Amino acid sequence: QVQLVESGGGSVQAGGSLRLSCAASGNTYAMAWFRQGPGQEREAVAAMYTESGGTFYLDSVKGRFTIARDSSKNRVYLQMNNLKFDDTAMYYCAGARRKVPGSRMGSPDEYDSWGQGTQVTVSS
Repeated sequence: QVQLVESGGGSVQAGGSLRLSCAASGNTYAMAWFRQGPGQEREAVAAMYTESGGTFYLDSVKGRFTIARDSSKNRVYLQMNNLKFDDTAMYYCAGARRKVPGSRMGSPDEYDSWGQGTQVTVSS
């Protein structure tokens, strides 16, 4: 199992920006950011194939969030701009060591490694 460590969460006013970072202890086929608000199900925010760079985004964050990786492919970032109150949630980094079909990039069942989560709070 790959160990994942997130950082970068915090509190920000609506319209502000935050950058989340996730460091992986090993290689992955895909990495993703999920979030879970109080009383809500976990949902995929963004995902990326670590080799090809192909991405997936939740519709509500398109144009505001960007997932990116560094050259070593063992770290992934989530740049979040124009944050909204509804973006408030615990954000989790996830990694998949096995091949993930494109249609399944947003499914938590495809990821076998999870970070501890980092809280993002957006005030209106």
